[in-house]
Amino acid sequence: MEFEIVKKIVAQITNLDPDAITEDTTFADDLGVDSLDLFQILMAVEEQFEVEISEEDAQSVVTVGDIVRKISQLGGTAGDSEGLH
Repeated sequence: MEFEIVKKIVAQITNLDPDAITEDTTFADDLGVDSLDLFQILMAVEEQFEVEISEEDAQSVVTVGDIVRKISQLGGTAGDSEGLH
């Protein structure tokens, strides 16, 4: 479930097709995400899952799966995902 929500967030911020996003998709190489886009993605994830990702942890994020695993480690729970399209 976390992956599907993270995928929607990433697709919404990057304007990419969510079907092209997997847990192994890299932000920089595969999606062309810059640091500002990644910051926006992380902020949206923090809000959606009610977690706080440290700056140190954020710097280690390379793939979509890295964010999903971080959410699980932090015990995040998905809030209302109705705002995601």
